[in-house]
Amino acid sequence: TGLACDKQAKRKIHGGPERALCLYALERIAELQDEGHPIFPGSVGENVTVVGVDWETLEPGSRLALGDEVIIEISSYTAPCSTIGASFIGGKFKRISQKQHPGDSRLYARVIQTGRLETGQRVHVLTGTESV
Repeated sequence: TGLACDKQAKRKIHGGPERALCLYALERIAELQDEGHPIFPGSVGENVTVVGVDWETLEPGSRLALGDEVIIEISSYTAPCSTIGASFIGGKFKRISQKQHPGDSRLYARVIQTGRLETGQRVHVLTGTESV
C-alpha cells in the first residue's frame, strides 16, 4: 500500500519490492551539513529518515523494526546519481557512495511485515529471530 504521498521515481531503476523503502540516518545528514553540504531530510530521495541507529553496522540482510508493527530488511546500498546533486557542494553526490565512503550510503529495504508508520516512532535493529 505504501507511504502516503510517496511514489517511486524511475521505477526501472528505483522500483520493485527490493527497493520499497530508501532509508538514511539523520546523524549522517547532520555530518554532511557540518561539511557544508545543503542536504536536508528527504533531499536525497530517502522516504524514511531514522535516528539513533548504529548506521555503519547496517548491511544487506540486517532487519529493523520501525515502530510497533513494521519490519524491514536491508536489501542493498543505494548508488547515488546526479538527480541528488543539488544536496552536495559542487554537485559531488558521490560523497554518499558506499564504495567511496563506506558507512555513508543510503540503504534500500524490502518490507517483511507491513503496518502503520508515524513520525517519532522508535526504530531498532532486530537480532536473530527477534520480532516487534
